Amino acid sequence: MNARTLAAQAARTLAGAGVESPRADAELLLAAVLDVPRARLLTLDDVPDATAGRFAALIEQRAARVPLQHLTGRAPFRHVELAVGPGVFVPRPETELIAGWVLDRIAGLDAPRVVDLGTGSGAIALSVASEHPGAQVVAVEHDAGAIEWTRHNAAARAAAGDTPVEVLAGDMTDPGLLSALEGSVDVVVSNPPYVPDGARLPREVADHDPPLALWGGPDGLDVVRGLLRTAARLLRPGGWLGIEHADQQGSTLPALVRAAGGWTEVTDHSDLAGRPRYTTARLGGAEAAPDPGPRG
Repeated sequence: MNARTLAAQAARTLAGAGVESPRADAELLLAAVLDVPRARLLTLDDVPDATAGRFAALIEQRAARVPLQHLTGRAPFRHVELAVGPGVFVPRPETELIAGWVLDRIAGLDAPRVVDLGTGSGAIALSVASEHPGAQVVAVEHDAGAIEWTRHNAAARAAAGDTPVEVLAGDMTDPGLLSALEGSVDVVVSNPPYVPDGARLPREVADHDPPLALWGGPDGLDVVRGLLRTAARLLRPGGWLGIEHADQQGSTLPALVRAAGGWTEVTDHSDLAGRPRYTTARLGGAEAAPDPGPRG
């Protein structure tokens, strides 16, 4: 059977199972099994029986709502490709926006210090290091399972020639976290656990993403409250904070930041679909502490 027919049949199976993007998922899985770019599927006539059997098994798992990225073992994020699987939060395309915001904030610095709290696969931290080679990036992760993926991805990107990222096991709400960097960090960024307890989630998320990456207390902001204290301690005066959040937190999270005191320029940002997606703020004192410029 040729690849196009095989993919079309698989797409119908996935559509019947309620998968959101059945055609794309079927083609990506077939391309992964064949180890070819997705575009090559248009020119492939015969798929060997053994390969078709492996593909059918993957389609069965995807129909059971195992995340696509767990089945391919890969998640593209901006200009890097990350290894992902059970035990780590799969990075979403919308998170690329806050990574881009970080890069905009540090564009004028030769050696900016950036801390990514709750880094998971390392998506934001590794993108920053890849796209700003002079950046000094620390990636912090609390989950013992997830940090193994962080370390694997950091090692792979360093081997590929990107600026090395320091990976640290730690809790973003710990008052002693990164005490040596207090008052010296240019940007603190986080995609923290922000799902309110009891919220209904897609099966791909509820059954496969690690709980420590999801649940944020009754209003979803319990971890963020501790994160704000950590960020205020680490940032230099005038340094920036960026926090991703759920759609329904586009007003509550900025209000929480304002209520914490000490923050200026509190702004919420929408994703490409127009949904509230992340909040940014600046630590007070910028007028008294201008950008320090290049660091050695």
